[in-house]
Amino acid sequence: MTSPLTTPASEGRWTPRLWGTLLVLCAAMFLDALDVSMVGVALPSIGADLGLSTSTLQWIVSGYILGYGGLLLLGGRTADLLGRRQVFLVALAVFALASLLGGLVDSGPLLIASRFVKGLAAAFTAPAGLSIITTTFAEGPIRNRALAIYTTCGATGYSMGLVFSGLLTEASWRLTMLLPAPVALIALVAGLKLLPRTERERTSGGYDVPGAILGTAAMLLLVFTVVEAPEAGWGSARTILSFVAVVVLLTAFVRVERRSPSPLIRLGVLRSGAQVRAQLGALTFVGSYIGFQFLVTLYMQQLLGWSALHTALAFLPAGALVALSATKVGAIIDRFGTARLIAIGFASLVAGYLLFLRIDLDPVYAAVILPTMLLVGAGFALTFPSLNVQATNGVDEHEQGMVSGLLNTSVQVGGALFLAVVTAVLTANSPEEPASPQAVLDSYLPALAVTTVIAVAGLLIALTGLRTRPKQRTVVVAESTAKEAEAERVALRD
Repeated sequence: MTSPLTTPASEGRWTPRLWGTLLVLCAAMFLDALDVSMVGVALPSIGADLGLSTSTLQWIVSGYILGYGGLLLLGGRTADLLGRRQVFLVALAVFALASLLGGLVDSGPLLIASRFVKGLAAAFTAPAGLSIITTTFAEGPIRNRALAIYTTCGATGYSMGLVFSGLLTEASWRLTMLLPAPVALIALVAGLKLLPRTERERTSGGYDVPGAILGTAAMLLLVFTVVEAPEAGWGSARTILSFVAVVVLLTAFVRVERRSPSPLIRLGVLRSGAQVRAQLGALTFVGSYIGFQFLVTLYMQQLLGWSALHTALAFLPAGALVALSATKVGAIIDRFGTARLIAIGFASLVAGYLLFLRIDLDPVYAAVILPTMLLVGAGFALTFPSLNVQATNGVDEHEQGMVSGLLNTSVQVGGALFLAVVTAVLTANSPEEPASPQAVLDSYLPALAVTTVIAVAGLLIALTGLRTRPKQRTVVVAESTAKEAEAERVALRD
């Protein structure tokens, strides 16, 4: 169903209500991304306060990723079937409540449970929010501008998470858990008044219950296996059997989707080269950045001895650059296209990672760290919005939630998968205690090289899009218009 807000947006006039709608969706996207990165700096304080082991602390991060990445496919399709506005608002309310509980609990298991519930809620707000935008703003420059602002807010959340975490952890780690609650409540109240009402999708094929069960189970098991693999061992029987089970579940899921009259994912969307490049781009881009952020945080805090606040401020240039670009990227996408910007963004990311490989025990901030953060920020500002535009362009309105869920799944699975790979490489190269600072630094370099290789893979995928010629658009002329044109040609000839 076309939103009542579509008409003014398509004409280029953005009403105050339209801006309000976009801001509500941006707030939710910002919070979703913020929660992925913000908790990292607070982990040492949480462990000391609650008496948690390192393995338990890992699940404070992984619990959120498990709920988020595992249920995104279901969340995207649910938004299409049950109504985007309804799904978004209910999930946002659950997110706010879980945030409040997370800041008040006094035990590790309860904190992990609240994080899982927050991730579950985000798995529904993210695809519902993105599909509200793509069905409210007409495809083209208007939608590109809206998506650029929306996804830049998400990128800002990723890059600014450490900044907020460092500032709040200086007072109390509980503030990092509580911060999203009031923001989510304000967005919820505003959303009740501003978000356009949408009808449920009418489907004669019923609901794809077997596909939902298989798809959700496969994603949950995949994320769980990847998160646990570094501790259990990549070659352990448990890890291997888990991956085999994932393959079996995914195979069964594909077979069910091919036969279902109302599939959770219409596999035909993946026949588009642009769609596949967008999904793989999201997988490698966010995956490489999450791994890089993890390593840089360890390097600054454990090796250089920087405080949480000092570390947060080091990331500030990247976050500031992304935030300042929010209103500009849409026009750049209109001019140069998504394929070029994705390639340039990946190239900027690779350049930043390569520069950071020059780190030593006494780095010059202006020569190494600052240029790296600016390059990474520029890469985020160009690539993340472009990937979202590329994934949603040309997709029918009733499938926008599905594609949005698929893209966000690529983001979360990429983050979980490549963070686990980077962690495994770091662990394998860690020196035995006691170790010299130089030996510890040397153990970081192979893991940093892995993040660079992941980004290079994304760049190579992006470059294939530059060789693809855009299809010629077929212009359909109305019959009456064709007759009028022919009459004019006859009159001129006479």
